[in-house]
Amino acid sequence: MTHPKLIDSGRRATLAGLQTQLIHYADQVEELRSPEDVLNELHAITTQHLPLQVMGAARFPLKSGNWESVQIGKSAFLHNSVPDGWWEEYSALARGRFQPMLFLAATSMAIHTWTEVRRMFQPIGIDKWSYDVALKHGMRDGLTCPVGGRWVMCFWSRKELANIVTHSMRVIVCAAVSFAALRLDQLVESDPDIVGAHGRLTPRELAVLRLVSAGTQSREVARELNLGEETVRSHLKKAQSKLGARNRTRPSLRRCASTSFREEVKRRAQHEHGFGGGEQRSVRPESTRSMAAVAHLIGGKSGLR
Repeated sequence: MTHPKLIDSGRRATLAGLQTQLIHYADQVEELRSPEDVLNELHAITTQHLPLQVMGAARFPLKSGNWESVQIGKSAFLHNSVPDGWWEEYSALARGRFQPMLFLAATSMAIHTWTEVRRMFQPIGIDKWSYDVALKHGMRDGLTCPVGGRWVMCFWSRKELANIVTHSMRVIVCAAVSFAALRLDQLVESDPDIVGAHGRLTPRELAVLRLVSAGTQSREVARELNLGEETVRSHLKKAQSKLGARNRTRPSLRRCASTSFREEVKRRAQHEHGFGGGEQRSVRPESTRSMAAVAHLIGGKSGLR
């Protein structure tokens, strides 16, 4: 029987090595040039320290639960460690069925192993299909990491993970996953269902759209932005035309304003970090400091220095 102190010592050593390499990964992930590289580099680190293999990553579909719209190579990426035949069987059975791990990833920020999710939902009969398919292909357990309600990354293992991957390890892994998801979001093609296939709004058009979507009248918008009322109406019409909004109802404009604002923030972030064409900038130090802060917090709680 292994002594508890030896187990604790081994876990501390594993955590120390894992967090050191994942901090380096977060620092260098912006230099990776393809989704495959993003997954491969992360896989190399997790498998060195844990029985934890990268399964893949997917961007949540625009319509909740519409996973049939997810396409491999465009908005979802499988790692080559995934057993042959699993994806084909899983995707064929998944149509219209409840997928507890993805449901939890979309509605919760918690980090759960598949075994923990199974115990939580206690599926019976046909509802166990996803676990049965995984076991059939040698995947006994896994770890699902949601990222900001936009991405989900999954890991798989041939062992049960609850007593192997501690909460501290999960936190540091999912912190690194956040950086991986950000890089994936920068690398994949824009989804026209999310950002629209129309021209980009000008700053004035976006400002007018957001104020009008909040219920502000044209006269008040003109005063707020120091513009003429006709100019405001002109900006609004151009924005509606670019975004394909057919009417001026508040819900319609609010949806357009929200998606346009998210895309503008993403565009400016990519420009700030040097992505999306042009000269590559050096890696910003904030990413390293963020991961280091997480590691420091974990280290303080676990006695690491």
